[in-house]
Amino acid sequence: MIFKRESLPEHIKEFIKGVSFKEDTPFGYEELTYLTISYVDFGDNNCLGDMIVATKIGDEVLDIFRELYAIRFPIHQICLVDHYGANDEASMSANNTHAFNFRRIAGSETISRHGYGMAIDINPVQNPYIRKNDILPMAGIGYLNRNNVRSGMIVHGCPAYNAFVSHGWTWGGDWDTPKDYHHFEKH
Repeated sequence: MIFKRESLPEHIKEFIKGVSFKEDTPFGYEELTYLTISYVDFGDNNCLGDMIVATKIGDEVLDIFRELYAIRFPIHQICLVDHYGANDEASMSANNTHAFNFRRIAGSETISRHGYGMAIDINPVQNPYIRKNDILPMAGIGYLNRNNVRSGMIVHGCPAYNAFVSHGWTWGGDWDTPKDYHHFEKH
């Protein structure tokens, strides 16, 4: 099991440059930290993923993922959104858990908490984003009934929810509109 943080390695800086780390990102690479995270997949296999978050929350995020690993909470995959061209919808469709992606909130000029490395999306298929008639990703349609709790879902009071909330994170599933069940953010 590995839970490690480090400054962004040069090959990662090159990989994210112009993709999730855009030219207009208003801070430098030193504001971000690179995490290597052990997790359990839906087949109960031990896996290794990587994530970029804000430097100031790196240790806290590792603590949260240690908790998720200890309870064997299944995660489909954890990889940088850059593997999907920093396209949020493509990453969601791949059921990818990720954090940093410098972007604006859809339909606004406000920078997303992901843009600061202060938000994490977990299992978007099992925990879809819902706004009016929009469901993202579409594969999440089978998980709209939040009372039919299945593996990888996040609901109030579940251990995954508690792991984040106990560290002061807020959950998009608590929002009135949209409902963003895969989204946790730190302020």
